[in-house]
Amino acid sequence: MDPIDIVSALAEETRLEALRLLWDGQEHCVCELMKKLGATQSRMSRHMAMLKIVGLVIDRRDAQWVRYRRNPHLDPRIIAVVEAVLALPSRDRRAAA
Repeated sequence: MDPIDIVSALAEETRLEALRLLWDGQEHCVCELMKKLGATQSRMSRHMAMLKIVGLVIDRRDAQWVRYRRNPHLDPRIIAVVEAVLALPSRDRRAAA
C-alpha cells in the first residue's frame, strides 16, 4: 500500500464519506452508498473502485449487487491514518458549526 495513494484516495469528499460509512465493519451495497451520499451509480462505482485499488475496501458480488466493506487485513498504521482523517469534521459538520 502506497501512503500517497491512500492519502489521495482520502482527499476526495465522496470517497471519504463512503469510507466513513464502511468503517463500521459491515457490508454496504452500492445502492445504499448512492442513496446516503447522493451519488449516481457510475460515480459511486468509480469511487469505490479507487478505494478498492488502494486496498482500503474489499468487495463481494451478491447476484446483481456489489457489496463493499472495510478491508479486514489493513496494517494498523494505515488504520490509524484513516481513523485520524475520519475523526476530522466532515464538510457538512464544519458548515453547521
